[in-house]
Amino acid sequence: MEFCRKEFSGKSSGMLEGVRIIDLSRLVAGNFITLKMADFGADIIKIENTRDGDPFRKWHGAGVALHWKEYSRNKRSLTLDLRSECGREILFKLVETADGLVENFRPGTLEKMGLHPDLLLERNPRLVVLRISGFGQTGPYRSYGGFGTLVEAMSGYAERSGFEDREPVLPPLALADNVTGLTGAMAMMMALYHRDVKGGSGQVIDLSLLEPMYAILGPEASRYRLTGTVKKRVGSASSTSSPRNVYKTSDDRWVAMSASMPTMVARLFRAIGREDMLSDPRYSTNTERFKHRHEVDAIVGGWIRERTLDENLAFFRKHEITVGPVYNISQIVEDPHFIEREILVEVPDEELGSLPMHNIFPRFSKTPGDFYRPAPKLGEHNSEILEELGFDETARSALREEGITS
Repeated sequence: MEFCRKEFSGKSSGMLEGVRIIDLSRLVAGNFITLKMADFGADIIKIENTRDGDPFRKWHGAGVALHWKEYSRNKRSLTLDLRSECGREILFKLVETADGLVENFRPGTLEKMGLHPDLLLERNPRLVVLRISGFGQTGPYRSYGGFGTLVEAMSGYAERSGFEDREPVLPPLALADNVTGLTGAMAMMMALYHRDVKGGSGQVIDLSLLEPMYAILGPEASRYRLTGTVKKRVGSASSTSSPRNVYKTSDDRWVAMSASMPTMVARLFRAIGREDMLSDPRYSTNTERFKHRHEVDAIVGGWIRERTLDENLAFFRKHEITVGPVYNISQIVEDPHFIEREILVEVPDEELGSLPMHNIFPRFSKTPGDFYRPAPKLGEHNSEILEELGFDETARSALREEGITS
């Protein structure tokens, strides 16, 4: 299926036009931060090594660098050998023109490279330096490798995910990186707002993957202090309310339901002909329903199991009960809401003709984002960016010959 087609306009003109961010990061979190800004017009300059660039380019799906194409749209690529003094000096020249810089080296690496944040801020006191790491720039774990998998385990997320009688479950995607990416984009914009509106200056942001991932779990520590107990894994159920789960239908599909409010529970029980449950002390309050959630799930799930997916959806939506189908991607791409709202759009691709990608979000009524350029080839914008910095063709050729750029 093809979706609403978007064309690359070739020139950014969004609400972040004029904002320049240098992206030294690799893989997911940093690329997601700069993607969010690039989609709204910021000039994102990806600094990549001259050999093979960001490892993201090697994340292939169906033999194609799909992650790179989606996460690096609207950006420019400049290859630099930052091990060389000349390469670092070019970076410093770029820093003088930039609003922000994003990096995700292991803590201490930037300093060893001769790119200490203090030096960057000396060259541009208005620069916002966003440092991403697994566990932060301080603390006993600062030097540990910071892959999201470790954070998803150590944050408490994996211990809460899965079923009580089975192993903890890690997410099958880069959850910690993407949560951190959204947090980082917000952090960068907050720092720029403070600088430009509040009269502040540049600064350094210490952003770990661990803290945003821990924060989304809610008041875990408070509950533990008050109860002295550790929550157990509950599968697809909620650890705070009931009924909430996924339930199988008669045609072997699944629906997800969350009836976490008392009014919703009342509507549900009445709709399935079990109004008696509202006066039963085992089910009359959320606390008791949660204690007896397996019984509640058996009753609700038994009712759902006798009907098809479409019958369940029509019935529960008629009674204004929150329910939705469990989709895989083959169902998502056919869903009329995804299509009409243009959650997925078709964009040109030099290699494949076109590709579906997630559309730009959030949606602003007056200043929407746009598709300006496809993900860059390695070093595609070397000449363009170096010329902006004042390097003529002779100087650019010399840089190529010396291996400073590619």
